[in-house]
Amino acid sequence: MSPRLSIVVPVHDEENVLPELRRRVESALSELDGGYEVVLVDDGSRDGSAAIIEGWIADGWPAVLVVLSRNFGMDVAMSAGLDHARGERIVLMHADLQDPPELIPEMSALADGGADVVYARRIGRDESALKRMMATAFYGLMERLARVPYQGQAGDFRLMSRRVVDAVRGMPERRRFLRGMVAWVGFEQAPIEYRRAGRSSGAGASYPELFGLAAEAFTSFSDVPLALATYLGLGTAAISALGALVILILTVAQVVSASLTVWVLVAVLFLGGVNLVGVGILGRYMARVHEQVLARPLYVVDRIEGR
Repeated sequence: MSPRLSIVVPVHDEENVLPELRRRVESALSELDGGYEVVLVDDGSRDGSAAIIEGWIADGWPAVLVVLSRNFGMDVAMSAGLDHARGERIVLMHADLQDPPELIPEMSALADGGADVVYARRIGRDESALKRMMATAFYGLMERLARVPYQGQAGDFRLMSRRVVDAVRGMPERRRFLRGMVAWVGFEQAPIEYRRAGRSSGAGASYPELFGLAAEAFTSFSDVPLALATYLGLGTAAISALGALVILILTVAQVVSASLTVWVLVAVLFLGGVNLVGVGILGRYMARVHEQVLARPLYVVDRIEGR
């Protein structure tokens, strides 16, 4: 029989934190009715994470290990976990314990009240000032630009009903921003607030990776960047025309005497830069179309243990 709850955890070089993760999950879910399973997706780890989990499975812990053939990225690893989870409800969480397993019973209680999605919204972060500032800016832009309901500073940590998971699994995107996809699906979604702890182990996502994730979010759920290129072009044309008029007036009044070649060069460089911005934005959307047309598998599984 399917368990009551599946917990999906992507794992990438997390051998130092895995024992504490297991202890806290067992403590938090010790009184859960209907049983649970933990689906751990090894996303190309280079340490002993997979070996640790295999040992737990051999000891009888209700876990499933899905080993991917290489590192496919956090959102793809979570999607693989959703594909292999059998529970009536599924919890997404990270392995670094910034998402506290102790909140899962409270999330389950809200689901018992009728919520299809219970998402954890951060009201504070034990992280660097730069990271907090970047997160605030990102979620603020998503609120204004994205075509999905705004959920505040909500990450991937959430509980979903089976019908929500099935709807998300049916979405064909190759480049995935799961928290936006879950918000887009709809149904009744309820927040639960918590303060996000600092990372227990490892370095976490780098700033280039975070910028990449933000770019995927905007291009997946907003066409504002395309409109921005148009507005930038119109603004540049207006500024160029105004500048040309000012230069003409000052030249006629003999206030300035600028070389025509210099002004032509400045105008060409300025307009060329604007064109490159527009082409770059358009190219990012075209790259998404190209990848979608290729229709490659979202991920490749090396092996599955525990099932």
